[in-house]
Amino acid sequence: MKLKILVDNNTYIDQYYCGEPAVSYYIEDEDISILLDVGYSDLFMKNLEAFGIDLDSIKTIVISHGHDDHTRGLKYYFNQPRKNKISVLAHPDAFKEKVIGNLRICSPILEEELKEKCNLILSKQPVKLSENIIFLGEIPQVVNFEKRKDIGKQMDNQDLVDDYVMDDTALVYKSDKGIYIITGCSHSGICNIVEYAKEVCNDNRVLGIIGGFHLFELSEQVSKTIEYFKANNIRELYPCHCTSFAVKAEIHKTIPIKEVGVGLEIQW
Repeated sequence: MKLKILVDNNTYIDQYYCGEPAVSYYIEDEDISILLDVGYSDLFMKNLEAFGIDLDSIKTIVISHGHDDHTRGLKYYFNQPRKNKISVLAHPDAFKEKVIGNLRICSPILEEELKEKCNLILSKQPVKLSENIIFLGEIPQVVNFEKRKDIGKQMDNQDLVDDYVMDDTALVYKSDKGIYIITGCSHSGICNIVEYAKEVCNDNRVLGIIGGFHLFELSEQVSKTIEYFKANNIRELYPCHCTSFAVKAEIHKTIPIKEVGVGLEIQW
């Protein structure tokens, strides 16, 4: 499997691309090409072009959750005619209206309109995307120090209700040696995500994680997360996007973390 960072808050050392506070990853597994998230603007398309990757070769866009720093790029993607009808895979809540106060924080294209533009697949259950890559679907809460927090409101049957970001999910890559987790923001809790990936893959060998951990301040949760990483012998950590410098530095004291930025390429 090959993974290339198209969009992140940072750019990788000596890689002359642009970044933004958002997420988009290009992933190849054998003959399958996937995007995980599409960032906040058309930047993911500009960086794809700079990398020499044909956008029309990508058959599936996976959305980690419905916030606009992961979905707003869809507006730019669908503004241009496409040779093939793309499949978009996400949790059923991902393309609902989401707001904080008067601010919309959801995808610019919601479910009904999106159905007209693509092959929309909404699933709470795991979905196999390739020989080795699985979309996890809804993440159960099993870790007691990672409790879901509401972020604004979500439209549900014509009512605005507290949004616990149940649509937050991730991908898992299953290799012969173990599994790797690829996440967007980890609103579900990064340890909850790892636990579910282990269950879905029937494999406790967690080799690495890349993505946002949604951790900002040093806390008991951060300490317990580090203990969890140690207990699971996770050697490759690529925290990025919504992981603060303070948290990265704290993790690095125990487990050396990898640098992440636009232009980084990982092969597992």
